Amino acid sequence: MDAVRVALLREVLAGTEWLGTTRRFAGVLRGSVVSHGGGLLLVGTPEYEPWHLAAHLVDEAAWSGTPELAPTLVRHDARPSDPAHLAVGPGRLAAARRGETLLVVAPEEPDAPLLERVHDARRAGATVLALGPGEGGLAAMAHESLAVPEGTDLDLDTVQHLVSAAAGENALPAPRGPRRFRDRLSRLTEQLTAPPPTRW
Repeated sequence: MDAVRVALLREVLAGTEWLGTTRRFAGVLRGSVVSHGGGLLLVGTPEYEPWHLAAHLVDEAAWSGTPELAPTLVRHDARPSDPAHLAVGPGRLAAARRGETLLVVAPEEPDAPLLERVHDARRAGATVLALGPGEGGLAAMAHESLAVPEGTDLDLDTVQHLVSAAAGENALPAPRGPRRFRDRLSRLTEQLTAPPPTRW
């Protein structure tokens, strides 16, 4: 989903609780990784890996000048032969320490082994954020969670787009609605279409 589609989605959602809720959660995410500076670990479940969220956070990290937002994607089936950015396995969660932020994305309650790893990371001092079910062990364990209940107009993938876009905004949370995002998009368009500086 590109920036224009996110802007349109925000217009559709204007006046609902989702814009404020996703911006608040994104503000907690950004505040945690920037203030602690320990790095962001992103993990899903064995059945659901948050590839798109990882890619969008990498983009937002570059666009916003906030390198701390670029996550390490922890994969359940990572192999040593995978490229370096895809070869980080669940053992990395056991090495999580104070100052690191662990974002768990799960469409449903994770299995017991993953919950145990998340619990161990929290005990070691990592900040745990959860995006997914609003009830259960993961939500109870997280320092901050954003519930995506079933039967709503938004699915988990769409909420991830809203969170990643809001995390890259320079001032969070900004309750000025979609206009602020359009201003940012307009500035970016002007920069991209401006002629190159003249060299003498």
